Amino acid sequence: MRTVADLDVAGKRVFLRADLNVPLADGRIGDPTRIEATLPTLRLLVERGAAPVVVASHLGRPKGKPDPRYSLRPVADALAALLGRPVRLAPDCVGEATERLVRAAGAGEVVLLENLRFHPGEEQNDPAFAAALARLADVYVDDAFGAAHRAHASTAGMVAAFRERAAGLLLAREVAVLSRLLAAPAKPFVAVLGGAKVSDKIGVIENLLARVQTFCIGGAMAYTFLRAQGSGVGRSRVEEDKVDLARETLARAAQAGVRVLLPSDHLVADRPEAGAATAVVATGAFPADRLGVDIGPATARRYREEIVAAGTVLWNGPMGIFEVDAFAAGTMAIAAALGACRGTTVVGGGDSVAALRRAGATGAVTHVSTGGGASLEFLEGRELPGLRALEGGSA
Repeated sequence: MRTVADLDVAGKRVFLRADLNVPLADGRIGDPTRIEATLPTLRLLVERGAAPVVVASHLGRPKGKPDPRYSLRPVADALAALLGRPVRLAPDCVGEATERLVRAAGAGEVVLLENLRFHPGEEQNDPAFAAALARLADVYVDDAFGAAHRAHASTAGMVAAFRERAAGLLLAREVAVLSRLLAAPAKPFVAVLGGAKVSDKIGVIENLLARVQTFCIGGAMAYTFLRAQGSGVGRSRVEEDKVDLARETLARAAQAGVRVLLPSDHLVADRPEAGAATAVVATGAFPADRLGVDIGPATARRYREEIVAAGTVLWNGPMGIFEVDAFAAGTMAIAAALGACRGTTVVGGGDSVAALRRAGATGAVTHVSTGGGASLEFLEGRELPGLRALEGGSA
């Protein structure tokens, strides 16, 4: 897979598929991480004289039709401020008016297309919509790792129309870092997995069994594993249809000599919201009328010991209901531990990244993935359509 650094883009129109799907509230960007992450690729294209750089992204779920709540206008303004140069927002992502705007733009200029998902053809990977996008440029660059697991028009369908196509700097780094986790991770390799569902992470666990020495499990998914061991978990969230799968996974891990650590204590509450009555209880003394909302302090200390001593750490998913401050201590403890680890540390998932920011540890980790679902599918060993589409490009 070639990278943007291999391309001669001077005087050429470059289509840059970025992942600018940032959280918005009342027109304000809540977290600019994804915008900042694609700046190195965008700056490189501008400096090398792309004429112009045509940036494209989706934002939210507008359901295939224009919706002003999901306009990329705030993103265009943020990009302009970060780049220190104007960013023109096209009236649409396809169509005659957009084509005229792109043709009129010169070297070093940046045109941001309006939300790709304002058209149903994007998610449907419609050939006509893909062809309309391809008409806008001479060169294709994909820097949207967060969308690489989607076979959409802008990530897959349009790519074959370009002889010159390559990965952006962000996408190339994501692939390189995650590939090393699968190929040659420094030992001991510790995977810290949280979040709500076993079903979201089971593929990762299965694929990492031959590579990881220790799994540290938290979040609601831990309660499905605890139920599989016969432990009472009160009113905690359990995927009842995944209990047998969790039991089988624990058996396979034991057979492979891989440790699976589950919480030994828990923060429990009478309801999953701020102001709830809470207590710390041991796994064997879980109240029947309470639900788990975070790992307990003893578990947090144990997980920290594993993380700090690790040669490689992968963290994906919070340890509890992280959105409620009173239930965030376990997740924050993991974030602090990642910052103290001297090994290779890779973090993915929105809540995990947010915890890193709150802990002031973002700069202390090796890699913060923007991938979300894409990173999980990559670590499961699945082929990503966006990466497959980039294969075979030539200068």
